[in-house]
Amino acid sequence: MVRSVKRALALSHEPYGGAGRVGERLEQRGFVVDTHIVTADIERPGDAARFPDFDTYDVVVPMGSVRSLTEKSEIRSWIHTELALLREAHRAGTPILGICFGGQLIAEALGGSVEVAPATEIGWFEIEDGPDHANPVGPGPWMEWHHDRFIPPPEAEVLAVNESSVQLIRIGTTVGTQFHPEVDEAHVAGFLADASDGYLAEHGIRRDELLADVRAHEAANIEQCHALVDWFLDEVAFPADDDTGPHA
Repeated sequence: MVRSVKRALALSHEPYGGAGRVGERLEQRGFVVDTHIVTADIERPGDAARFPDFDTYDVVVPMGSVRSLTEKSEIRSWIHTELALLREAHRAGTPILGICFGGQLIAEALGGSVEVAPATEIGWFEIEDGPDHANPVGPGPWMEWHHDRFIPPPEAEVLAVNESSVQLIRIGTTVGTQFHPEVDEAHVAGFLADASDGYLAEHGIRRDELLADVRAHEAANIEQCHALVDWFLDEVAFPADDDTGPHA
């Protein structure tokens, strides 16, 4: 059901994992964006807030997480509930845009799976056309920060890939990305705040260099993130709806 005032639900799995530039564009397009923080304390991953009613929203946006679907034991108190809610929302026709961990949630909820990726990707990477479909959101570079990758459900359209992972899928009105279109400097600073020096050294990452890269890509990333959200709204979620706000 499409309401006169459109509402989007961003599922932030940790306090710093909000919708960022994606939420910004949704608001510019006329949506009221509510953010639900799943786990408020990074040290207590099983202590989760109760999920809101997805049926009251026109769009659901599950975001990234430091957690892994390959290790569900620490998040078993809530992860199966979220998977079930996303599955039900998809079946009800509620448009879903899943980002990184959110894209992995979509894949697993709808019949795919998640596995450890052959290569960790942290930084800015280009993507290309899927095996049977053109990439509708541009090559980027897009920000990546992931150790896992999703295996798409059988009915998914694979729209973009890179050497490591499937990067963009679509199943009806549901879209999942492996990359992070939402980031800005504050967002990545939040990621870094919970990353130990040892972890970053292991992956060849310097805090100052990564933040400098975010600043260097910020203007282009705002443009490409907004274009992704516009594509999702206009071509996937509401292709015949002219009331999703301005395109400025």
